[in-house]
Amino acid sequence: QVQQVESGGGLVQAGGSLRLSCAASGRIPASAAMAWFRQAPGKGREFVAVINWYDGETYYTPSVKGRFTVSKENAKNTLYLQMNSLKPEDTAVYYCARKNFFQLGPYSSDTTYDYWGRGTQVTVSS
Repeated sequence: QVQQVESGGGLVQAGGSLRLSCAASGRIPASAAMAWFRQAPGKGREFVAVINWYDGETYYTPSVKGRFTVSKENAKNTLYLQMNSLKPEDTAVYYCARKNFFQLGPYSSDTTYDYWGRGTQVTVSS
């Protein structure tokens, strides 16, 4: 059974930084896409960033580009999200998600992902 556990969330002031981690049980296939989504109170789940597990190619939603960096550590089956220059509008529960085939469906659509963690809360105060 695939399990993914997020960690690293917390409360931070605007302009601060956090680093999220997502540890997956078992080996992540080289063909996989690993992504971060977030959900703010009263809103739908929003795509944040994705990484191609094979070649490390990354994509970001425009609102976080230049501030967030998604990365991976294949040997540890771990996904990261470095978040800098945080803003109050970044407040949300952050989820990591996985689909076994990067090319299968739009990478920004949460419906194409098969495995999800339980999320970690990020709160940015103004």
